[in-house]
Amino acid sequence: MLTRAGWPWVLPFLTAGALLGAWGAYRGGPVYAIAALPLLALGVFLAAFFRDPERTGGTGVLAAADGRVIVVREEGARVRIGTFMNVTNVHVNRAPYPGLLVRVDDRGGPRKPAFSPEASGNAQKRYLFGTPLGLVEVVQITGILARRCRAFKGAGSSVRRAERFGMIVFGSRVDVVLPSRAVRVRVRPGDRVRAGETPLAEVLL
Repeated sequence: MLTRAGWPWVLPFLTAGALLGAWGAYRGGPVYAIAALPLLALGVFLAAFFRDPERTGGTGVLAAADGRVIVVREEGARVRIGTFMNVTNVHVNRAPYPGLLVRVDDRGGPRKPAFSPEASGNAQKRYLFGTPLGLVEVVQITGILARRCRAFKGAGSSVRRAERFGMIVFGSRVDVVLPSRAVRVRVRPGDRVRAGETPLAEVLL
């Protein structure tokens, strides 16, 4: 399954490659067929990047992104869990817990590597959810390659656990910020997680 945000990226390359290949076959010219190959290859790569598999969900507070956990940090009354996504990961993000999307904010900033400690100040999109646990924040953080944070939901939308709410285009990081009193973290840096399936934390309330 391809996420709807991927079609404008994938279709032009696949279409151009197919037309060039067909023209080459019709005209009998290998040059056209050779020129079609990189377009088709790029289209296939983009289709793989924008894939959006179904997820079965899980219990507790779930991962919002696929990738590798790089941050587990207490911040006063909150705990932050950051996941780094490389270009081979699924980039569709999912709600970690059911609730109401209260606010969506964009913040400007630099574009340092998403896996670096300084990435917390990068350009980002913040989602604030009102949940039975209290306020839960999910932050899409751009990296060197990531240029676009896409929201699939707007303020006032209800979300189910593991429901799609957005994505980042090309390599990035997603942080889930939880009220410490309400959860017990179950992951640590280096763990691999899957959005909408892997529990980040168990609920204590």
